[in-house]
Amino acid sequence: MNTDFFIDLLHQVKDFENSDAHKPNSSVEDFRLWLNDKKYREESPTKLFTTEEHEVSFTENEICKQVLLLGRYSRQLIRKGLGEFPNLANEEFTYLYRLKDEPDITKIQLIERNGHEKQTGTQIIKRLLESGMIEERNDAEDRRSKRLKLTAKGEEVFHESVESVNKTSQLLSGKLAKEEREELLKLLKKLNEFHSHLYHEYKNSGFNDMIQLL
Repeated sequence: MNTDFFIDLLHQVKDFENSDAHKPNSSVEDFRLWLNDKKYREESPTKLFTTEEHEVSFTENEICKQVLLLGRYSRQLIRKGLGEFPNLANEEFTYLYRLKDEPDITKIQLIERNGHEKQTGTQIIKRLLESGMIEERNDAEDRRSKRLKLTAKGEEVFHESVESVNKTSQLLSGKLAKEEREELLKLLKKLNEFHSHLYHEYKNSGFNDMIQLL
């Protein structure tokens, strides 16, 4: 091990200290994670596909990966942010908030608004019913349908949880500038409109039918 190694190490430490990842109480483990992330960003994962002679759409694959990662990070963040409201931490809060915004919609409408499969949405609704935060009644025009609305307890939990949800949303937006947040929101809405169309119009279709929309 020669002097150049230590000089390079000091340069790396300096770069780490100037990065967003550095905190006043950063540890060696934080430095290691930063080095790993830096290495990943410098070496594109498409090299794997290149060696295997596959054609790869790098940008689209990266979008897919980033969306998946963000989804995982957001779920963890929501559970922590709603720690005082354990009955809302597994996506129940999205149903509760949707019913506050759109009272008296049907079960199927509520599930579709949240982009869930029927089985998943039904389980979330069941938990909210059992916790006493929502109630159901028969649809006057279609006896097979149930309409939902918040109970007094649901209203109370909604108002109590607003601050926690706001703080979680702010943290999820990270350190993006105001203009960056607005641009990201615009792009996410555009992407979600496309996938909402897929969800509603092609839910029973094969993947090859959906790919024709590109």
